[in-house]
Amino acid sequence: MQRIIELIIAKRNERHMKQLGAYEVGAFHYPFMILLHVSFFISLIAEFMLFQRSLSPYFIYLFFIFLLVQALRIWCLISLGMFWNTKIIVLPGAKIVKTGPYAFFKHPNYIVVCCEIVLLPMMFQAYITALLFTALNFIILSIRIPLEEKALTEATNGEYTFHKKRASEKSF
Repeated sequence: MQRIIELIIAKRNERHMKQLGAYEVGAFHYPFMILLHVSFFISLIAEFMLFQRSLSPYFIYLFFIFLLVQALRIWCLISLGMFWNTKIIVLPGAKIVKTGPYAFFKHPNYIVVCCEIVLLPMMFQAYITALLFTALNFIILSIRIPLEEKALTEATNGEYTFHKKRASEKSF
């Protein structure tokens, strides 16, 4: 349900942004990202059922961490507001969001997804799914993040690059 709600929000934000002159970048990889996320849930359920997995003995701790990760996701969505999307939608000349988790991390929403891809399978002892989809997600993000950073740098006349450098300096 959460993913469906996110897609509805993303579509609404995309329409609004495009009305303001935004454009999409890297559309070629988006179907693969959707396939990855849908396959992840199918794999998780299949591994749990086919291999008769049980809940992890650490389920309650992992679930608590999962809830914290979801709080970070909500913080990301609220912080980005109309700029949040599942696609790379860029509005030329827009100001870079430097509040919320974006004041501390370059890509907090991707951190959330990476954590989910590890936490959910670990909660259900679906170790094959955890390993396989961690690797697949790494591949998708190795394509997506450079595309997004290049587009943001170009659309903001280098402001994104400056913010990126400033954020990385804070983390040391």
